[in-house]
Amino acid sequence: MNNLRELTLRGIILGAFITVIFTASNVYLGLKVGLTFSSAIPAAVISMAVLRFFSGATILENNMVQTQASAAGTLSSIIFVLPGLLMIGYWQSFPFWLTLAVCASGGMLGVLFSIPLRQVMVVRSSLPYPEGVAAAEILKAGCESDDTQESKANHDGLKDIIFGGVIAACVSILTNGFRVISDGTAYWFTQGKSIFQIPLGFSLALLSAGYLVGIISGISILIGNIIAWGFAIPILSSTMDYDPNASLAQTAMGIWAHDVRFIGAGTLAIAAMWTLLTLIKPVIEGLKISFGSFKSENSNTKVPRTEQDLSPKTIVMIMVAMLVILLGTFYSFVSDSGVSTGVAWSLVFCSVLFAFIIGFLVAAACGYMAGLVGSSASPISGIGIVAVTVISLLLLALGKANGLLDTVEGSNFATALALFTTSAILAIATISNDNLQDLKTGYLVKATPWRQQVALLVGCVVGAVVIAPVLDILYNAYGFTGAMPRADMDPSQVLAAPQATLMTTIAKGIFADKMEWTMIIIGLALGAVIIIIDLVLGKNNCKFRLPALAVGMGIYLPPVITTPIFIGALISWFIRRHVTKSNGHSPDSENYRRVDRKAALIASGLIVGESLVGVIMAVVIVISVSSGGSDAPMSLAPWLGSLFGGDLDLVQQLLGLLVFVVICVAFVRRALSALKK
Repeated sequence: MNNLRELTLRGIILGAFITVIFTASNVYLGLKVGLTFSSAIPAAVISMAVLRFFSGATILENNMVQTQASAAGTLSSIIFVLPGLLMIGYWQSFPFWLTLAVCASGGMLGVLFSIPLRQVMVVRSSLPYPEGVAAAEILKAGCESDDTQESKANHDGLKDIIFGGVIAACVSILTNGFRVISDGTAYWFTQGKSIFQIPLGFSLALLSAGYLVGIISGISILIGNIIAWGFAIPILSSTMDYDPNASLAQTAMGIWAHDVRFIGAGTLAIAAMWTLLTLIKPVIEGLKISFGSFKSENSNTKVPRTEQDLSPKTIVMIMVAMLVILLGTFYSFVSDSGVSTGVAWSLVFCSVLFAFIIGFLVAAACGYMAGLVGSSASPISGIGIVAVTVISLLLLALGKANGLLDTVEGSNFATALALFTTSAILAIATISNDNLQDLKTGYLVKATPWRQQVALLVGCVVGAVVIAPVLDILYNAYGFTGAMPRADMDPSQVLAAPQATLMTTIAKGIFADKMEWTMIIIGLALGAVIIIIDLVLGKNNCKFRLPALAVGMGIYLPPVITTPIFIGALISWFIRRHVTKSNGHSPDSENYRRVDRKAALIASGLIVGESLVGVIMAVVIVISVSSGGSDAPMSLAPWLGSLFGGDLDLVQQLLGLLVFVVICVAFVRRALSALKK
């Protein structure tokens, strides 16, 4: 194994190419629905498919490619906060160098912070790391043997991703390009004054996300959705006088945005804090191991290749360099505000120190949750909510002391600084979340940890280069909630950016002393109850658990987003139950793993296909608008209306429902077809 290729130039180039594609996909998906996906599995398959044409390709080289490319699935989560700077009017676009610097330096700190946790959370831990283990299985299947059967399995895996990608791309074009089918439907009704809805979303990317997170998280999200829309919205709507001329949807969504969503924020906040408390001991153990290596670094003890992390001296050198870059980046951000030099530097040091300390703590929390439920379902949103709340309160105290908040401009600047600081923390959290997942894959395929860590550092830089341009393209094509570049844009096509909207609302509410603390406190209490229930279920060895983070997501995401996630989770449960019950295969059997792997690859393809078309459509719209055309240049909706007549929306919704059901059936049938082989 020592002579095998591992970190190679061709692998770095291929990894960078995949990183660019998946970063663009994830930025779009995150802005549209508030979710991103882990790109480790599709990156592993693509890497194997490409490198097989080159001589000497190895499992370790493929692992390095997927390690680097998987940074796309996590660093792009920084878009959960950055659009807020446009929503408050502080930025008019995304400055390339500032965005690059905060993403790259924060992401590289995330790599460094997670290194001391490798022994405790990866090597010695029983955490499942679902995506890391799945990626390792794919790499082993594709590279461990050169026989015909293994080669065919690798080729079939690529076909499954292409199958999902093509279907999702076609549906996305019909939905967002031609606009002949709807992306969701809802039936609204009242009982007295209480407003209810029966919703269903048709997003294939969300369907696939639901499959990957599994039935427990899917049910938990559904429970959160029921709490919000089965109880909170009906109760609140029954106690208020709303405009009878307004639509039920408009009224209910207003209540959700201004009140109920903050219940979800409180639930997510306490769930994230609970996670941090449970990780104090492993964090301390990891630090002891890391600092202990300083003493043994110069000893003659031979460390096995599979246990070699980046040396402590290298870690410290890179960390210091990243801190210097962050100091420069924050000073550049603050200097535009017009505050005095002394105040500017005090704010810079406060923000960077806060990002550094909190970043290390959330690195542990996100790493733990990635190991428990996977990168795609880890609590990045909850971490961001906690971070933006704490830094806003800190800056509120500083601002009142130095008079910064005496003017509207000063208050707006403080809000912007809180969001910018939170973006640095999210960059740290997202990459530490991804790094431990990748290190698990490397541990299983016997990779060299320090080489993986170098690949991740490279991935951070490449991903950071892409984020600002893609954000600008999407902003000019669709606009964000509360931030529209042109007055004549189609509001139905606006990217919701739910996390960025939520965090911006929290920061603005704190600085304006208009924070809806009542709803947040209710959310905190609700989250505490859910955590207690989950602990009781765990102590009784119950198979079903109730993760508070998933419940919180169900509360503050709209049902058109959460329903396809639940359906995807239901499909996951049905497929696995069918294999185990009808065919007598245990979860440890090769046949079971083959079906599960095939379904995961189809799901990955559906996510990538929908996301990539979203980015491509954004480019088409920007070109159309910039040349004086429509922001729906491919729309066939008028033709569809003249063809069918009547209610165009109803026709689009029925077509969308039909296509969605057919694809769900095709998904299940193709996944189960692996049983016949």
